[in-house]
Amino acid sequence: MFEPASDRDVRAGTVTRAKATCLCCGVVLPPERVREQLARQRGGADAVFDDAGRRVGGARLTAVVTLRPGETGRHYRLPTDADYAVVRVAQARLAGMLDEWERGGKQGLCPVPDEPTPAGGGSGAGRAFSVQRYGMFQWGDLFTARQKVALVVLSPTSGMGMPGIPDVEDRDAIRSSIALAVSRCIEQSSSLVRWRHTVEAVAGTFGRQALPMMWDFSEIVVTGDRASNFAAALDWVREVLEQETSRTAGQLQAADATSHPLPDQAAGVWFTDPPYYDAIPYSDLSDFFLVWLKRALPGHPLLRDPFDLDNPLSPKTREAVQDETKTCGGRVKDRAFFEETMGRAFAEGRRVLHEDGIGSVVFAHKTTEGWEALLAGLIRGGWTITGSWPIATEMGTRLRARDSAALATSVHLICRPRPADAPVGDWADVLRELPPRVGEWMERLQGEGVRGADLVFACIGPALEIFSRHPAVETAAGREVGLAEYLEKVWEVVGRTALENVLGAAEARARNGLAGALEEDARLTALFLWTLQATADDAPEAGGDVAGHVAGDASAAADETPRGDGAGYVLVYDVVRRFAQPLGIDLPKWEGRTVETARGVVRLLPAGARETQLFGKDGVGAAAASIERDPSGDVQLLLFPAA
Repeated sequence: MFEPASDRDVRAGTVTRAKATCLCCGVVLPPERVREQLARQRGGADAVFDDAGRRVGGARLTAVVTLRPGETGRHYRLPTDADYAVVRVAQARLAGMLDEWERGGKQGLCPVPDEPTPAGGGSGAGRAFSVQRYGMFQWGDLFTARQKVALVVLSPTSGMGMPGIPDVEDRDAIRSSIALAVSRCIEQSSSLVRWRHTVEAVAGTFGRQALPMMWDFSEIVVTGDRASNFAAALDWVREVLEQETSRTAGQLQAADATSHPLPDQAAGVWFTDPPYYDAIPYSDLSDFFLVWLKRALPGHPLLRDPFDLDNPLSPKTREAVQDETKTCGGRVKDRAFFEETMGRAFAEGRRVLHEDGIGSVVFAHKTTEGWEALLAGLIRGGWTITGSWPIATEMGTRLRARDSAALATSVHLICRPRPADAPVGDWADVLRELPPRVGEWMERLQGEGVRGADLVFACIGPALEIFSRHPAVETAAGREVGLAEYLEKVWEVVGRTALENVLGAAEARARNGLAGALEEDARLTALFLWTLQATADDAPEAGGDVAGHVAGDASAAADETPRGDGAGYVLVYDVVRRFAQPLGIDLPKWEGRTVETARGVVRLLPAGARETQLFGKDGVGAAAASIERDPSGDVQLLLFPAA
């Protein structure tokens, strides 16, 4: 048995960015060849056996993780013939299930989901999926034979081994609860499940909102008595039901957000966590669970498309999302379609809300691109934005939170219906009210421990209240001021207020204004670091999956392993640009000197990467020697010689 003494004894991985290195000869196969081979095996998640039961291809067991009675921790052993024999038994059992269904005239749904997976490539949803590149054209292809057998048997309506449900009054509720437990198992029982070596446990299928190829996956014992299995899932559902204290019956209904079934002024609260352009393909991702729930709860009214009965998957046509691979009424679902649809949805929300009701819109994106359109839709829909509160809803352990400048919170915009007789606003009055309002909120939020990007975006709401309390804002000459123009002013005020926080207001005033308080590159660095402060003073460093942190950029969801972008701190380009322009920072001038831009992300270069710029072509050693020879000289000029 191989027991490495250190990390150096372990060979590097053999697959990177879909390129595979042969263990025997070291030849690197290109992605096209790798995909072709796996496509022949519909993803290759199962082992292939000959007639004698010997494995001749397909997935290879790397190790078997075991627990020993009376001992803590996990133990690892090499696979044996007995382990492969169990896999073959499961394949035979699955074949029997499918054969029985076919001999029965294919009555009802196929026991294993045969609905199509989302097509990969292109824009929109395609960027989040790569499974079809590897031959996984049906949802059932994402699961191994053992996983499929277990999930079919555990279904409360399978009749294939699941204990009978007693004939009681709430029989349907019991069946639904069991289906929810099975659904939880599904997320941790696919061939896209990772092994978290740091904690020696499985991670779910959805480390992010995508279905990428997983080169090394984990397969748990679904029917075991440990975490991540069916028994644990049942406990989760039971705990929720036991703690549910509501005594008021609710109603769920699948409806079009632009044409709500509620009458006028019927609701006291309107709450939405809206989609954001093409950032997340919600309906396609939901099909991962839907196809199994349809089999667990056949005929359930919520598990069908109410707008297209011929669609076997979740509703797609009317979904408010930017996805150029889909159409609605013959129109491509592009950016304009998304913005118009969201505007109608906001107006519909205003219609069904009481005049004294309250609305809340969740934003969890730190890029400002597209904010203007969505916020403009809220204002046009008759809403006044009265505040914004950062709420810690994001797990710090999620993939896109690690080593990133991602928001640690979700910003909840608080809205009220704007009175129909609200007056037109005066531009001068709006601008006069803006700075003190932003300053007040920054001080308040900082006192509550909110920092960095979360603080920046939490100031948007109070600033927008000044503007959105009016149906329109005009200059003295009668020109209507657009929201984009106002937001430019908001960013300027937020940036200047941030610099005051960095320098201290008194220091800034003493230096004749913020623009002259620091050199241009120092201003950029100060704002960069201030913005990257995290809530609770936990500032992240870059070097991880930077591309995946950009809202609307799902490139990291592809099968290729993202490459690190080096040391330094990162921010989305749009945020840096918003701060730089009003504060007199010529961002292109500092490209390659103080910052580096790639894939829509700006990286603040660490001092080591700027050695030539800081100390000249001879480096830090020559600069230090020069200082030692003449310690009375102007060190500042020696460190930063004139170009």
